[in-house]
Amino acid sequence: MSSTTPISILPAAPLEPGARLPSLHDFFAQGGILSRSSLSFEYRRGQYDMARAIEKAFEEKRHLIVEAGTGTGKTLAYLLPALRLARERQQRVIISTGTKNLQEQLYFKDVPFLESLLGPLKVCYMKGRGNYLCRHKLYALRDNPILSGLEEIDQFHHIAAWERTTETGDRAEIDALPETSALWHKLDARTEACLGQSCPDWERCFITAMRRKALESDIVIVNHHLFFADLGIKQQAANAPDAGILPEAGAVIFDEAHELEEVASNYFGIGLSTQRFDELTRDVEMMLKAKQASTAAIESACGTLHNRARLFFSALPTEPNQTVGRMPFEHREEFLEESGDMYTATLNALTRLEGELERVKNVDEAPGLRKRAADIRAHLAFLLESSDRNTVFWIERRAVGGVRNLARGHANAAFNTHLQATPIDVSELLETSLFNIYPSVILTSATLTVSGGFEHVRKRLGLTTARELVVPSHFNYEKQALLYLPPNMPDPRDAEFTAKAAERIRRVLELSRGRAFCLFTSYNQMREIYERMLAELPYPLLLHGTAPRHVLIEQFRNTPNAVLFGTSSFWQGVDVQGEQLSCVIIDRLPFAVPTDPVVKARMHAIEENGGKPFFDYQIPSAVITLKQGFGRLIRSLHDRGVLMLLDPRIQRQRYGRIFFESLPPYRLTQEITDVENFFHPKT
Repeated sequence: MSSTTPISILPAAPLEPGARLPSLHDFFAQGGILSRSSLSFEYRRGQYDMARAIEKAFEEKRHLIVEAGTGTGKTLAYLLPALRLARERQQRVIISTGTKNLQEQLYFKDVPFLESLLGPLKVCYMKGRGNYLCRHKLYALRDNPILSGLEEIDQFHHIAAWERTTETGDRAEIDALPETSALWHKLDARTEACLGQSCPDWERCFITAMRRKALESDIVIVNHHLFFADLGIKQQAANAPDAGILPEAGAVIFDEAHELEEVASNYFGIGLSTQRFDELTRDVEMMLKAKQASTAAIESACGTLHNRARLFFSALPTEPNQTVGRMPFEHREEFLEESGDMYTATLNALTRLEGELERVKNVDEAPGLRKRAADIRAHLAFLLESSDRNTVFWIERRAVGGVRNLARGHANAAFNTHLQATPIDVSELLETSLFNIYPSVILTSATLTVSGGFEHVRKRLGLTTARELVVPSHFNYEKQALLYLPPNMPDPRDAEFTAKAAERIRRVLELSRGRAFCLFTSYNQMREIYERMLAELPYPLLLHGTAPRHVLIEQFRNTPNAVLFGTSSFWQGVDVQGEQLSCVIIDRLPFAVPTDPVVKARMHAIEENGGKPFFDYQIPSAVITLKQGFGRLIRSLHDRGVLMLLDPRIQRQRYGRIFFESLPPYRLTQEITDVENFFHPKT
């Protein structure tokens, strides 16, 4: 249908509750409902095409992949077809986003906007269970307080007072509660400690209320982590009707779908650390003491498990001079020969605790605690003894406090050791547990294609039968953005690269007067360049790791001429519009580290199957990441700025053309004078 087709006469006021929703044409066309809204309307053919493709996929029960360039207006393009499917065919739709930011934008901005045009909508918003308060735990602690220090006591009083007034139980409502609050983990509603319908507080439970609201909703907005956590729970408890918290749905829409392989890998995998053991023993002691059901034998079993687990994790192999990072756990048989007694002692300690918990009668929490111990024992056995060929086993040491300690150089930092098992290929898992279960799955993102095609994402996700659509961006990249590739740069692996990069970065930041993101592929490179710039630039410099991510973003938005130095988590999901962000600088092509255990295993699997790991996996992954990083710059029709890539391989190596073919049509230059004229045009 063309944009000039006459539209039906539509009411200017919102529709009556339950009324038939307008057609896509009546909503998106010139002169339609959207054009008469409070938005500054400009007809976008791509937005309309995307909405029609999604509605057709719903009608035909087909899957669809859509790359929708920034500025397409893709959220409205999938929200209206989803609402029409739910309203007219009574088929609920789950919308899953990659970030909480987009989740909140959908629920608190886009949905109210649609309600102003269409009338009341049945939409709800769900986070992971760890975000919600468990009233049963709170009351148990109130009656038998077991708190550590004045800080926890003060936090407990704040939470107890808030519980009496909150309608959602969402911890985000408590501004004064630190992100790192140890007390919250004693009170949240995570699955492993949930009593289900046997809980005396079931009817007043925030999770129960959230479930009820979801069952009454046409659209349920979640994030990828919650979706896959729920999928994993349902797989493990296939015959349990109450497993998971997400309701049944006729379709799922994944926004920011470029993250699916990574998120699915995490949730289809298994991980253990001392923290999981500590949480189990802590909960056993806390809950049973609160019910006055603890015994000397249980306390002894908890103490033994605590000690055995710590000895086991301390015995895991390490690489020379490695303080943090990942390493493969390739020689598990040798480890069992040398340290099998520690592994066996940990299994025995878990079995002993299970036995002691089985003796506890008339305590609702005991069966759940016993199951947690059994699950940990099964996971530990899998991690040490499984021969699953589609799994890579690895060890990671993480600084306590994460990137904050890394940003400070972690000289005196403590470390946690994590033992992990990750599926090498998630395509079959996704095909059987997602694409074969839901009649229609929509994948969308601004960055899904490589050289204009979807072959990479199809292969990695197991999406064999899906329609495809590429919607060009609404932006004029040739006028709005300049891509600067500085000449005569050394290879990033050369020793002189850092000094040359610092020189080029300083010059461009002087021209842009700060107002920039400097994005890096490694913490070490980021810190070194940051420290050089501290002495050479007069602008406020913000460093990844010195504060929580959302705090740094707000500081950047509110600080004139600021420069933010960041690594991986700042490459995507960050939206800063206007002149405040006028430059994005990237140090090198973001190839995955080939020695990373998961990357190495995936490359080996591709090679075994006759493929070319570098071209089939590393280049496509790097292309998508680079598109995400550069995508931070132009976020609206009025944004303009300079992109700089310091890596000369994009021009010197033959594979560089794949990157150029995949990027938007930026204006390209190697001349610094073009950068100067862009920021300071001559009159």
